[in-house]
Amino acid sequence: MNRLGKSTSPYLLQHADNPVHWWEWSPEAFEEAKRRNVPVLLSVGYAACHWCHVMAHESFEDSAVAELMNEHFVNIKVDREERPDVDAVYMAATQAMTGHGGWPMTAFLTPDAEPFYCGTYYPPTPRPGMPSFSQLLTAIADAWRDRGDEVRETAQQILGQLKSYDRPLPEGAMDLDQALWKLADEFDSENAGFGGAPKFPPSMVLEFLLCQHGRTGSATALDLAERTCEAMARGGMYDQLGGGFARYSVDAGWVVPHFEKMLYDNALLLRVYAHLSRVSDTGLGRRIAEETAGFLLRDLRTPQGGFAAALDADTEGVEGLTYAWTPAQLTEVLGAEDGGWAASLLKVTADGTFEEGMSTLQLHEDPADPDRWQRIRVLLLAARDERPQPARDDKVVTAWNGQAITALAEAGAVLGHAEWIAAAAEAAELLLDLHVVDGRLRRTSRDGVAGQAAGVLEDYGCLADGLLTLHQVTGQSRWLDRAVELLDIAVDRFADERAAGSFYDTADDAEALVQRPADSSDNASPSGASALTGALLTASVLVGPDRATRYRDLVDKALSRASTLAGHAPRFAGHWLTAAEAAESGPLQVAIVVDPDGLDGGLLSLARASAPGGTVIVAGQPGSAPLLADRDLVDGKPAAYVCRGYVCDRPVTDPDDLSALLR
Repeated sequence: MNRLGKSTSPYLLQHADNPVHWWEWSPEAFEEAKRRNVPVLLSVGYAACHWCHVMAHESFEDSAVAELMNEHFVNIKVDREERPDVDAVYMAATQAMTGHGGWPMTAFLTPDAEPFYCGTYYPPTPRPGMPSFSQLLTAIADAWRDRGDEVRETAQQILGQLKSYDRPLPEGAMDLDQALWKLADEFDSENAGFGGAPKFPPSMVLEFLLCQHGRTGSATALDLAERTCEAMARGGMYDQLGGGFARYSVDAGWVVPHFEKMLYDNALLLRVYAHLSRVSDTGLGRRIAEETAGFLLRDLRTPQGGFAAALDADTEGVEGLTYAWTPAQLTEVLGAEDGGWAASLLKVTADGTFEEGMSTLQLHEDPADPDRWQRIRVLLLAARDERPQPARDDKVVTAWNGQAITALAEAGAVLGHAEWIAAAAEAAELLLDLHVVDGRLRRTSRDGVAGQAAGVLEDYGCLADGLLTLHQVTGQSRWLDRAVELLDIAVDRFADERAAGSFYDTADDAEALVQRPADSSDNASPSGASALTGALLTASVLVGPDRATRYRDLVDKALSRASTLAGHAPRFAGHWLTAAEAAESGPLQVAIVVDPDGLDGGLLSLARASAPGGTVIVAGQPGSAPLLADRDLVDGKPAAYVCRGYVCDRPVTDPDDLSALLR
């Protein structure tokens, strides 16, 4: 029977009515495979995945295909967002066998969970160089029946090869200048961004570039960041009506998105555009930050106060159905005059820029009549809201909510939106109340019910970072206390005992898989190791001296080990580079002592608006936090103490003097 009906994963629930006898990932499933002496078919995907839906409709809903699967395999369905550890192990095998990866992932395992054949999407009928899914099932079943010992030996060889790669990165020296010039060399000078199609938003690389500009004044770093931010925000990958970014652009020019919207992308990019607003006077950074925050709060916030994982790529099985337009549709909503004006402004053409004469909306330049554009935008968004809408994956993922907390709290402080800070605090309360079970983090929840999957390293690092940001923004010590608890657990439970500064993605007491995953590279979101390193660096100047020394030693070791990755592939080390940039600055610390009435003399808003990303900013009464210890008013006035690492400037009481120090 199908066993997915009680899952907390929206992705698994999408498959609960399949004729396939699906199991969730569990020891019982592998015991069943051993009892029947059949291989395991592992299918991994996520709720917003377009090609996961396609394969489900073509194969998993087909009774003849399901009969093959049920007869010859124990079939396990995994939500990669709920079990990133399982996904990481078998994605590594898939990439090793095929040279590429992606979702849906289809892996065939022995009853001992060892992979022996892996791939991604398989069609219902044969294609050049690709068998049909039914042909593949039959071939695998025949091989297991007729050459079972050979298949098991192959699985052992594959697993041995994967384990041979399992070693800590060597130590080295982080070269930030080299990383910048390598990024400049890989920059797409025509379309902005890095590399070709498909083109993903390089959020963490952009954060590094803005930090590099803040520390060194590099014109190159700022140019790369500004051009990429503008290209993304003006293209079809950005939702010109409702705000927020799609997961990636299928073309190199940012025109046609893959329409799913992920929480992690929008959280990371909200922070980038808020930081851009500090150094750019075009107004683009503020506008995109405010619209993206609006999208998060309007479309992804859950009734419990957390943030949902994603909006689907498809609407009623069709990509772009909600978002794409024709000139006639614009005219229908706006009338002939405004419809023609909007079509010209938004690059909606008769031929279409997408499929079947439809166009994505682009805004290549600010309209000459902004009031007219805002009126039209409201009308188009209202009309779009009447269309069928993409499904929402409303599970709450700890790490991604941690990123949203960081972004909303920091951007709210920079741009003066107290309601964003309040939303960040509410999400933090939910995670601490619901996702911490017996002192340890759970990976997800849904509808106020915690999932069973244990938190992985990125959950601890990203949530701790969010709590540290809340501490800085609100001055409340409870956020710092809870962050330190998470950091201490992560340091103790996820450390790679073979090498200081190296970490596994799963805890030492987590479920044992055929390989313990440890991936240091930053991809769509920070790796667990880089997320933890960044949080440890921030915490090292917020805690007492004993922990500060321990944390900073680990940071320096971790950055040393990440130097090889950053040197060879800086596009996949953006968060590492951002942490290294902050470490190079000390990190920069601004401690503001307020007067007895809580007034800061304009110092706090100036620091938030001017300090580069990675700066630690704390304001409060003398001695109210470790960073404010032994610091007092100066001549009875609020004072700012600026330090870089262990070297401090004289305290200042005038915002102009503080601005000069931060420059």
